[in-house]
Amino acid sequence: MSRSLSLDLRVRVLQAVAAGANHRAAATRFGVSASSVSRWRALERTQGDARPGPLGGDRRSARVEAQGPLIRELLQETPDITIEELRAALAARGHSFGYGTIRRFFRRHGITRKKSQGTRRSRTVPTS
Repeated sequence: MSRSLSLDLRVRVLQAVAAGANHRAAATRFGVSASSVSRWRALERTQGDARPGPLGGDRRSARVEAQGPLIRELLQETPDITIEELRAALAARGHSFGYGTIRRFFRRHGITRKKSQGTRRSRTVPTS
């Protein structure tokens, strides 16, 4: 996984820009891209310093997690609902999720989609 450039380097680049160097000259001098210098300047203006934000982690599952109670309710109403039917029911309520998103939600919460067997188990002879 990638790493952020150090805060020390960011500060030195921004000091060079503050001293009068343009973005391209400061970028060339410190071996970074001019677009990085622009982003760091924007960070400095908005948050007061050029400290990097967090890297990695899950940023998208919060949307489906917020609809967890609705998903569980739909599963209780129709226990044998397929994922595609569940997606359609959620879409009818204004929530659009991909097939994989719902699969990952099920995996995180230990929900299985295994169908029940159509016949009773034999008591005398195992069938499988």
